[in-house]
Amino acid sequence: MSRARYRHQVGVQTFTFRDLKDLMAKATPARSGDLLAGVAAQTAQERVVAQMTLAELPLRTFLNEALIPYEEDEVTRLIMDTHSAESFAPIAHLTVGDLRNWLLADDTDGAALAAVRAGITPEMAAAVSKIMRHQDLILVASKCEVRSAFRNSIGLPGRLSTRLQPNHPTDDSSGIAASLLDGLLYGSGDAVIGINPATDNVAQVIRLVSMMAEVIEHYGIPTQSCVLTHVTNTLQAIERGAPVDLVFQSIGGTEATNRSFGITLDLLAEARQAALSLQRGTVGNNVMYFETGQGSALSANGHHGVDQQTCEARAYAVARHFKPLLVNSVVGFIGPEYLYDGKQIIRAGLEDHFCAKLLGLPMGCDVCYTNHAEADQNDMDVLLTLLATAGCTFVMGIPGSDDIMLNYQTTSFHDALYARRLLGLRPAPEFEAWLARTQIFSRPDAQFRLHDGLPPMFQPALAHTGRS
Repeated sequence: MSRARYRHQVGVQTFTFRDLKDLMAKATPARSGDLLAGVAAQTAQERVVAQMTLAELPLRTFLNEALIPYEEDEVTRLIMDTHSAESFAPIAHLTVGDLRNWLLADDTDGAALAAVRAGITPEMAAAVSKIMRHQDLILVASKCEVRSAFRNSIGLPGRLSTRLQPNHPTDDSSGIAASLLDGLLYGSGDAVIGINPATDNVAQVIRLVSMMAEVIEHYGIPTQSCVLTHVTNTLQAIERGAPVDLVFQSIGGTEATNRSFGITLDLLAEARQAALSLQRGTVGNNVMYFETGQGSALSANGHHGVDQQTCEARAYAVARHFKPLLVNSVVGFIGPEYLYDGKQIIRAGLEDHFCAKLLGLPMGCDVCYTNHAEADQNDMDVLLTLLATAGCTFVMGIPGSDDIMLNYQTTSFHDALYARRLLGLRPAPEFEAWLARTQIFSRPDAQFRLHDGLPPMFQPALAHTGRS
């Protein structure tokens, strides 16, 4: 087997893959985005042969053969320059197939996984995920513990956090307040209270950030807020004295993709330092919030012929470098051009979660789909349940699962309660204690509301929303 060409013989037929990039793409489980890009296996047989060939590949190959040239891509440079030879040493002798077996072994616990984390490149993580079944991805991810903190502690064992997403199509304060109150009363919002602004400018960012900061301070809520605007808007808001908790940005796995988002690694570093300078965290200083999604590199024409799942894993190297509080894949949001149906969305969600947790990210998932995809809420129930068993850090919480501003379907406040009740999962500890103090939960470990009426401290808020 040479670096330039990979072959595998099955009977009298020889399958040839022109390079590592081609082999990785052909080994990927079927999805519409790779077909659209022209990199997918043409038959199920070719896909299986590619997976068999990939399984025999030494992990060291990924250190010697860059999928995107080092000289052309700052994400490749980041991956190579930050790779830890010391952390890689315990697994350096393994093939991709051996790595799968090692990850699944009973003796390989969370501490062992954490010890090699800095030695695993995104391409290694992507490669091993391609030869794993759903149950493999779930089991290994469930062993990975990744913690982060700002005003509460995210990612502790036995916990499932939620992003309270009170979006409104006109950014109406009363509408946002009503959704925010509704979510809090269902125990949602410990990961972040995060708004996608309908009007995306600096003045609006400051207004929304200030409004959320006022609510958090008034009720003493141990959580953090974020307006999901472009990083340059957040930087300007910080410069104008806005009470910014977290800096948000969508990121991709190639320099070209990030350039299409209007960002560079240097810009992200500048934003992180600006947020850190505010010193608004109380129990930690993880100040970044990133979103990713399979298909973004292809959509931006920045994929370099690399399959979309491997591009996605490379985005996790970017995220990991900036020590985020939260990362999530908006797995079904980009559309059926990239993940066609519920089956592909479920597979991608499990891959994303596995790769990110293996690489050391506090990974959540927007369990979602667009209305023109061949998927429905039952598919999302399946993915939510699987991710919750796999140790997903957080999911979204939206009234009725329907984001009326972004016009897509995701998970509701009730869905998060379902997952918590089913698996005995709890909110972040500081937030859980607040839920008990405010009588939203009847005791710290109870996953239900105390009564149908409003707890006393929220009675004035009802009047503020204009509802009865």
